[in-house]
Amino acid sequence: MPLSAPADRQPMHRRVIDMQGYARADGLYDIEASLLDTKSYGFENEEKGWLAPGTPLHGMWIRLTVDDDLLIHACEASSDHTPYAICPQAAPNFARLAGLRIGPGFNKAVQERVGGTLGCTHLREMLAQMATVAYQTLYPVRRQKELAREEATGVREKPKIIGTCLAYHPDSPVVAMRWPWLVEDRNAAE
Repeated sequence: MPLSAPADRQPMHRRVIDMQGYARADGLYDIEASLLDTKSYGFENEEKGWLAPGTPLHGMWIRLTVDDDLLIHACEASSDHTPYAICPQAAPNFARLAGLRIGPGFNKAVQERVGGTLGCTHLREMLAQMATVAYQTLYPVRRQKELAREEATGVREKPKIIGTCLAYHPDSPVVAMRWPWLVEDRNAAE
């Protein structure tokens, strides 16, 4: 176990999130996510009555269809298990994400289109992680385009990932290994 041994405890709530990226036959990409919430104990729900242990409280799905520039062509959401009958009415609003590009400002744009009472907290919260899954899914495609552009123009661009985490700190050994020319350029400038 990667964490230290826990104190004596009992399970109360379980949330399972699964996300996957797919290449489609038409050249687009689907990024899909599902969320399932269950409780280890039974409880009374105001609308549904008694929910036995393990009964889904939330069961939701969302799919982003994107191109290789991370432009969202479509978004579809579904809420099959919800605590209230009104909750599934938020799912169609996620179609409003079509036309957004995953990148800087994405989370703010999501909030503007499906934030607050326009959307669903659980579906909306998955979108930030789905953006990361989109980057991971499309990395090889986007990297090939970047290399082709560099070859055609003779200009190497600083990767946008630099400075986003400890491993990609401009002075890290990872950056020096993957992009030695950045270190050479920095040393030449000093």
